[in-house]
Amino acid sequence: QVQLVESGGGLVQAGGSLRLSCAASGTFFVINNMGWFRQAPGKQRELVASITTNGSSNYADSVNGRFTISRDNAKNTVYLQMNSLTPEDTAVYYCDAHVILRARWYPSRYWGQGTQVTVSS
Repeated sequence: QVQLVESGGGLVQAGGSLRLSCAASGTFFVINNMGWFRQAPGKQRELVASITTNGSSNYADSVNGRFTISRDNAKNTVYLQMNSLTPEDTAVYYCDAHVILRARWYPSRYWGQGTQVTVSS
């Protein structure tokens, strides 16, 4: 089995920064794409950013220029650096990973448990 454990959430004032981490553990062959999603109360879960194995990244328009996604393949960890936070960024943030458990298998998708980010005005 694969587990994703997130950390780094918390309470921050508007204009502040936070760095989220998500570490994958377990037995697997390789991790393909990794990403961060968020879900605010009463809203659907939305993609924040994603990153491929070779570091190509993609961002939601609402965070482009403020958030930076990165990964350390040796540590099976993905990060989300969040700057210039606004109250609209308040949500539970989830990481996901597309994991190939055995060579030549199709990837399976795993989710972290979520970490709360609250931005006060």
